[in-house]
Amino acid sequence: MKKTIATYLLMVLIAFQIISAIPAGWAMFTDPSGMKLGIPMDVLELSPFPDFLIPGLFLFIFLGLLPVFILYGLITKKELQWVQPINLYKNQHWSLTFAYYLGLLLVLWINMQLLFIQKYFFLQVVFSLLGIVIVFLTHLPKTKQYYILGGKEQ
Repeated sequence: MKKTIATYLLMVLIAFQIISAIPAGWAMFTDPSGMKLGIPMDVLELSPFPDFLIPGLFLFIFLGLLPVFILYGLITKKELQWVQPINLYKNQHWSLTFAYYLGLLLVLWINMQLLFIQKYFFLQVVFSLLGIVIVFLTHLPKTKQYYILGGKEQ
């Protein structure tokens, strides 16, 4: 089976997530005051964080670097046995499952922002929708079929 438009779209959306999260996360944990990004410290007053260090590290690692790993797997379909224990869908390639996890994590990240910050920004809508679309694309039948384990590309 060949890659579908949905498969390519999934890769593009994950690449977009990488491009947006790595620089933002880096800026947040290298300057925990938020000044590099123009984020005032008062947005954290209801959160458990005194500055942007922990949110920046989370953003950089889990929403920036992890998607690089996922995108690599989606493109190459390389088998990695050490990730199989946390692959929820054992008959699917680990990268598709991890893309699903990424979509869920992105939606959770935005919901935690809304809970702690209690201020609404346009980008929260964009990234919530991004997470939802990633989850949706990972569950399309043709996408699942392309990433089924043992499947041969025609």
